[in-house]
Amino acid sequence: MKLLWVGIAVGLCLREMVNGYERVAFNATELSHFEAHGTSSLAVANDPLMVGLTLIQSAAAKGAVCLDGTLPGYHLHRGFGSGANSWLIQLEGGGWCNNVRSCVYRKKTSRGSSAYMEKEIPFTGILSSNPEDNPDFFNWNRVKLRYCDGASFIGDTQDKDAQLEFRGQRIWSAAMEDLMSKGMSSAQQALLSGCSAGGLASILHCDEFRDLFPRTTKVKCLSDGGLFLDALDVSGGRSLRNFYNEVVDLQGVQQNLPRMCTERLDPTLVCLCHKLESLKFIHISRLKYTPKDSASLVDVVI
Repeated sequence: MKLLWVGIAVGLCLREMVNGYERVAFNATELSHFEAHGTSSLAVANDPLMVGLTLIQSAAAKGAVCLDGTLPGYHLHRGFGSGANSWLIQLEGGGWCNNVRSCVYRKKTSRGSSAYMEKEIPFTGILSSNPEDNPDFFNWNRVKLRYCDGASFIGDTQDKDAQLEFRGQRIWSAAMEDLMSKGMSSAQQALLSGCSAGGLASILHCDEFRDLFPRTTKVKCLSDGGLFLDALDVSGGRSLRNFYNEVVDLQGVQQNLPRMCTERLDPTLVCLCHKLESLKFIHISRLKYTPKDSASLVDVVI
């Protein structure tokens, strides 16, 4: 009888271990999916709108290329009706690469090469064309700018030995120029958004985005999960600060950070602190998303 109870106890423990492993595996997969496509992809509609990839043909002449030298790209779905002159730009997330090894690895993924990007992606969540899912923006011109530089669209240098191009700032500029030529210059409203690494980019590029338009255009920036705290880790160190410092040094980020901030702060802290003194948090977004599809969406004006 004792052996029977021991067997049952061992079986229950093994089952919990397996279940725990499955939960960890699921969470890791979900996190990877989240980083790749943002929160919107966690709740894909039954029949999502599929939008094709547009490569920016003029980018190569500007040196605006992905880590491997391929052309950057975006997905654009045109607005209509009352949203025909409103534009929403979403900057894709996907972490960062902080050393040559991690950046070389990205060259064989969509995070470093347009050769590996999906030719079509579903537009869901804030990009959805369904008025029930996305009542505020369903009929706007909606753009997803793909992320292939590894430094939140802000670096500008190269590593010839490793054959790496760190041209995030140039990609940003080339994409904005291309979109302005396709009608964004006439926007009455414009919203720059991004998730995770794209959320950081939406903050760092907010002033530049504002400057693209006349003062009569209503412009806002939205950072979804893009605030990263400069906090001590469990060992008492500053892992995140050290990580960002490596990104800044590797990818030539400092030259593209706001001078008013770098004159007062170390460039690494500008990336971490996001000009907190000049940020005004207006309100939590009223977008009608399901719990799975919503993070803390905050309206940010710089």
